[in-house]
Amino acid sequence: MSEQRSSSTRLDLEAAEKLEKATDSELRFRDLSGLAAPMVSAALVALSVFHYWTAGFGIMTEHWHKAIHLAAVLALVFIMFPGGRLFSFGPKIGGVPVLDWVLATTIIIATIYLPVIFDELTFRIGMPNDMDMLMGTIMVVLTLEAVRRSMGITLPIIVCVFIAYALWGNLLSGVLAHPGSDWAGFVNHVYLTQEGIFGIPAKVVATYVFHFVLFGVIATRMGLGQFFIDIATIIAGRYAGGPAKVAVLASAMFGSISGSSIANTVTTGSLTIPAMKRVGYKPHFAGAVEAAASAGGQITPPIMGAAAFIMIEFLEITLTTLLIAAAIPAAMHFWGVFVQVHFEAKRLGLRGLEQSELPKLWPTLRDGWPTVIPLVLLVYVILAGYTPYLAAFVGITACVVVGFLNPRNRLTLKDLWIALDTGARYALAVGAAAAAVGMVVGVVTLTGAGFRVGFIVTQAAASAAAFFTPVLDLMPAGFVSLQGLTLFLTLLFVAIICVLMGAGIPTTALYIILAAIAAPSIVQLGVPPIAAHLFVLYFGILADLTPPVCVSAYAAAGIAGANPFRTGLTAFRLGIAKATVPFVFAYAPVMLIVTDGFTWDAFLLVTLTCAMGVLFIGIGLTGYAFTHMGLVSQLLLILGALLMIAPNGPLAIVGGALAAPVLLVNFLKSRREAPRPAVT
Repeated sequence: MSEQRSSSTRLDLEAAEKLEKATDSELRFRDLSGLAAPMVSAALVALSVFHYWTAGFGIMTEHWHKAIHLAAVLALVFIMFPGGRLFSFGPKIGGVPVLDWVLATTIIIATIYLPVIFDELTFRIGMPNDMDMLMGTIMVVLTLEAVRRSMGITLPIIVCVFIAYALWGNLLSGVLAHPGSDWAGFVNHVYLTQEGIFGIPAKVVATYVFHFVLFGVIATRMGLGQFFIDIATIIAGRYAGGPAKVAVLASAMFGSISGSSIANTVTTGSLTIPAMKRVGYKPHFAGAVEAAASAGGQITPPIMGAAAFIMIEFLEITLTTLLIAAAIPAAMHFWGVFVQVHFEAKRLGLRGLEQSELPKLWPTLRDGWPTVIPLVLLVYVILAGYTPYLAAFVGITACVVVGFLNPRNRLTLKDLWIALDTGARYALAVGAAAAAVGMVVGVVTLTGAGFRVGFIVTQAAASAAAFFTPVLDLMPAGFVSLQGLTLFLTLLFVAIICVLMGAGIPTTALYIILAAIAAPSIVQLGVPPIAAHLFVLYFGILADLTPPVCVSAYAAAGIAGANPFRTGLTAFRLGIAKATVPFVFAYAPVMLIVTDGFTWDAFLLVTLTCAMGVLFIGIGLTGYAFTHMGLVSQLLLILGALLMIAPNGPLAIVGGALAAPVLLVNFLKSRREAPRPAVT
């Protein structure tokens, strides 16, 4: 890197990776010894090379491609993740109990068995033989164990609940009751068909997610992440509370290549959080800023998170369509964080970074511009209509070429090996989760649970809305309709379910479950499918900021030396736009641009009123505009802002009528408090 770059903005990748492993349960690998360490590293690199090669030179037959991917991923989980006391007895080879080596070998056999007999399945689908049942049972049990090791117990418990529902749903009464299934029928559905373990989640991870994770790792290592951080520091660092604004901008840019809340938090946060504390932000607020901004990585084009690639398969849309739809809501999230950061700095009277702490513009551009080439090529290939995995192949290739040729930040063979190793490590937990939640999807298709749950939610919302009918009758026509209130309550119930289920479940796995059981209830009320799926994705990601299980906030609190719970509460407040904007595009899908009935005048009206509402909410929550605000003024401003955000003309007018006087009074108050010039 350039010698002129300030040490305060230098990205220590190794330190960030160590911190990420310490805070992310999906990366807590066991220590290998002897020949096991280089062998496993070689297997990880080979897995990355396999995905890279197939992305560029043609994916093999789908059932073989998914089987090889799952066999490698699940086997490596058993080798690299400790199983606890129950699995730690007996002799060890390379630091790994012999039992885990046996389990890894067994899961490989059970996974590869399916493509081997694939041609025979045409004649016995629905009638599994004894060997099918044995291999299927092994696959189900060991997949759940692999997820337990790599992600904790929460997701396996949820999957087991769905399995129990599939087997004994006939014992229930009411809407949730179904004819039930025996074990043979369940295994046949989730193992021998493409509706379960080998379904859409596994396919997407094997053909899309792995490649983009790998691209993000290599792009960061060859200098793109550092370039983004430097540019953000140059743009915003000198202004009031500069480091916090740098965190927001850097996380927006870095999130576009990482697609991971925790990776974003520990990478950019290792620089921005200490800088925020230096200029006067309290530790919990500094950590919360980074956590809230970093949570936007999974909704920020062009990469977004793994869930985005699963979404395009569920909805059968192009990646370009999704990226366009996600652009404005993502911008609203970062706008909401930026607003609160700015007014908090004004409230506290904080300074920006000193000139000596800022990178120099010309050396930064001179040294860093080549690192942008891979991202530009990747976006171009996506927008040109080619497959996402081809775009990732082009991006990865460009990263390697630029990395080896760039004299300012040259990539070495060791760096490339580490990147290939790390990229595969990052994909292990999400690969295991995809296989497990594939069983959830299988249960939903086997029992029709998605429509059953959707019916229950919409009926509950309709009943609750009917309770308010007398109140609605007193309102002027056009303010709030019964149908509109029913939709609002449905969205509210789904949002609560999403946040509660998000406690302890990674975003990708959570989205797949929510897309199967929660999104249909929103679609039933006329919301476009893309808006419904983005709605559940947003609230699933919001769980990363919502105590008590707010993993991004915990990671940031560790860097800041702050109370994790307080950091989480503040991060939720800073990310409030992520909790309000989904309601906007559910009511007014025109914000997503790609939905039917799009017009520019409607789009501008909805987007501008939403942006103003997010601004006023930020001011109200911070308690400062032109000067400090009282509690009553804050509450009135927040209420007005919420009404402005609502895509309803009359309500927006009422909201503006509430907010404007509050701000005017605050402005006049600031003028009275301003010191008068001395009279000579």
